[in-house]
Amino acid sequence: MRSRTPQIVAFGGGGFSMEKDGSLLDDYVLSLAGQSRPRVCFLPTASGDADHYVVRFYRRFSPDCEASHLSLFRRDQGTGGIENDLEAHLLAQDLIYVGGGSVVSMLGAWRAHGLDTVLRKAWRKGIVLCGPSAGSLCWFREALSEFHGSSTRVRGLGLLPYSNCVHYDAEPARRAEYHRFVGDGMRAGFAAEDGVALHFHGTSLERVVSSRADAFAYRVEPADDGVVETRLDASYLGAAGAAPGPRAVQPTVAIASPAFAPGAFARNEPAAV
Repeated sequence: MRSRTPQIVAFGGGGFSMEKDGSLLDDYVLSLAGQSRPRVCFLPTASGDADHYVVRFYRRFSPDCEASHLSLFRRDQGTGGIENDLEAHLLAQDLIYVGGGSVVSMLGAWRAHGLDTVLRKAWRKGIVLCGPSAGSLCWFREALSEFHGSSTRVRGLGLLPYSNCVHYDAEPARRAEYHRFVGDGMRAGFAAEDGVALHFHGTSLERVVSSRADAFAYRVEPADDGVVETRLDASYLGAAGAAPGPRAVQPTVAIASPAFAPGAFARNEPAAV
């Protein structure tokens, strides 16, 4: 039976879209659905409902799941596509998987079709929400997007009252830009490298998991004289014995101040729903 606790698993990058042989992160989110054959709906909105992305989704999930997808840009939905009563279909799922692409375009389309409201209902109902890249950024109050080149501060759905940055190791310029934005007033938040996922229960970070033995997530927050980045402990999901030793939670980058500033995360503020 599915937990009623709202859960979001935000990938820094990874999943079936980036890993040819399947993904440990996909397996992890499926395990949270609590069903032997879970109902999984894919939202490829951020890619403009790209056909190749939808095909990869079905190849990955159809063997073990009741798979479907929802297209906002294609009149012909194709096999598995949902055309009627989108809200009822989404609220009947065990897992909603949001693909990568342009988070700005995706959020605009969702809001135009009322899916932002539906996804808030799904979160409250305890349906597991997940996704990589844009499928991570969308759940947060604020996010850093670089899809169209220049860094952009984006207002997300606000289910998680933090900021978010993805592809933290794959695109090194994002790290400096995220620090700059947080230092200039963006909310404190979390960054994740490719292959790493942030698992939230409600609005609290429950666990960090990784499909790569040496990948990490980070907490980034303002300090009195700059920004502090703290590396977070991650649980490797791979084969036993393949993981490195325990990873201590420690500051790895301190800009202008070595002090840790936990106050920005101590506030137990509600999400904007």
